[in-house]
Amino acid sequence: METIKVACVGFGTIGSGVVKLLLENEDRIAQHAGCRLELAAVVDTDLTRTRNVEVPPELLTDDIERVIGDPEIRVVTELVGGIEPARSIVLQLLESGKDVVTANKALLAEHGPELFHRARQLGRSIAFEASVAGGIPIIAAIGQSMTANQILSLRGILNGTSNFIVSKMEESGADYGEAVCEAQLHGYAEANPAMDVDGTDAAQKLAILAQLAFGAHAAWQQIPRMGIDRLYRADIRFAGELGYRIKLLAVARLTDEGLELHVSPTLVRIGSPLAEVREAFNAISVLGDAVGPVFLHGLGAGQLPTASAVVADMIDTVVGRTRITFERLAMWSQPESRIAMCDFARVSARYYLRFGVEDRPGVLAQIAGVLGEHQISIASVIQHESADSEEGGIVWLVIMTHTALEGAADEALRQIDQLDFVRGPSIRLPVLDEETSVPTVG
Repeated sequence: METIKVACVGFGTIGSGVVKLLLENEDRIAQHAGCRLELAAVVDTDLTRTRNVEVPPELLTDDIERVIGDPEIRVVTELVGGIEPARSIVLQLLESGKDVVTANKALLAEHGPELFHRARQLGRSIAFEASVAGGIPIIAAIGQSMTANQILSLRGILNGTSNFIVSKMEESGADYGEAVCEAQLHGYAEANPAMDVDGTDAAQKLAILAQLAFGAHAAWQQIPRMGIDRLYRADIRFAGELGYRIKLLAVARLTDEGLELHVSPTLVRIGSPLAEVREAFNAISVLGDAVGPVFLHGLGAGQLPTASAVVADMIDTVVGRTRITFERLAMWSQPESRIAMCDFARVSARYYLRFGVEDRPGVLAQIAGVLGEHQISIASVIQHESADSEEGGIVWLVIMTHTALEGAADEALRQIDQLDFVRGPSIRLPVLDEETSVPTVG
């Protein structure tokens, strides 16, 4: 059986998982690859930190040139993370004749066009299944299995940290800060969890999926996004009373006016598949014009789930499947998007509105008046007499609207927040009406 040398650059959590699978499952991998994958080098700047895998000392190095300069190493994983030096490393690997496997969503969201163009120029490939949703094979599903379809919508829980935090707020009644601390204790959240909780991580992953599914050149920074860091436990409670759960959703949806993209905490009907995704799990609901609804669910992060996707990409690369897919996928190769981005202000949805107000006559009438001026009609209202400790003595007023334009709802809330009886910023969350039928595509 032929032996192909591979290497791993980056020996952190995911890198350790990849090395573990390569060393401990050598025979199984050989059966699927039709050849043996020999780990020739593991590169990292810190070789002294304890890992959960034993590596022969001769394989460890802090010198990237050992990999770049070895013509027998054919496939290399980039698991450094971040933008630099990851970008420079990937370019060096490609230019030295290596195919690359990466889990780096931030790098692809920021420099995907540059890296993919250079790889094609050099006749090399980049595999990236693990960059979105960890062990869930969403890249293969959209890029291969669903290519007979026009994708109509993607709705995903793409950040396990946020999903864990919101789940804990619901299950235990913890406030946001307490739930973040628990996520950190379990290793789901970093010491600074900002990119997870403010929607950045999900937006980067959505930019990759939008490019793959729609050919949309969407800069992740331009995707409208809101994180979970503005949620109160009262929002979780009120959503439950209304029959919903709150999930941080990344949405890509074709509309008559173009492609809608956004990331936001969203009310999802209890009992629907996305609403039942708990803890640190991820899930993606995909709607195709031919296949209809498809739902993928699994661990979207963690050492071995992500390593599973990385090693699968390594196998596909040595077998040759990645090269064929990469050449024909044309991802990031079109000079302009096939589908125009829609004006987000023209997007329509139903909304959950929550206001902290003084308990005095006429409050609801004034708020309803402002909403009416912006053509926003009220579907239902919740107002409780008492407030809990996190609310500082204010009374919560919750309004569910009928369908309204995003721009109108945004402007209405700006005006309402300026009323003298409103205490603290209001919150506006979209409500997901689950798609159960396939719309006609012209």
